[in-house]
Amino acid sequence: MTLHTPRAGRPVRRLPAVEETSAGGVIIDVAGGYGWIALIARHNRAGRLEWCLPKGHVEPGETLVETAVREVREETGIIGRALLTLGTIDYWFSTPQFRIHKRVHHYMLEALGGEISIDGDPDHEAVDARWFRLDRVQRRLTFPNERRIVQTAWQHLAGTA
Repeated sequence: MTLHTPRAGRPVRRLPAVEETSAGGVIIDVAGGYGWIALIARHNRAGRLEWCLPKGHVEPGETLVETAVREVREETGIIGRALLTLGTIDYWFSTPQFRIHKRVHHYMLEALGGEISIDGDPDHEAVDARWFRLDRVQRRLTFPNERRIVQTAWQHLAGTA
């Protein structure tokens, strides 16, 4: 599809839009009197390291909760159980072929076992996974919308949500 912008007078190619749905989680463990959260690190398209919540695409036949639990396990090595819904992040980004409208559904998960590791990540996108204290993780997270999701988890744990 080609559109003409009134000011420039030259054609502008509009990329086709694609809808994507993902799910992920804020996996929480309590140790040493503190809440801990597992994050993954990955490199963005520009090569910059980003710390973010584990998440990924919904597989055929999976519920959003099942996806969140699976993605957390694959990307962090931690086995979790979903406790509650934290919210949805909705954003757009572009590739050379498409404009992508992405919705990521986030859940709070209780850590039940496992060892922190990126060895189970089938896409090999994660380059690191670590535990961070929940009361200090805000400055580590790259994206403001994920900081908002983690703040919601904190409020639930503190009983103020």
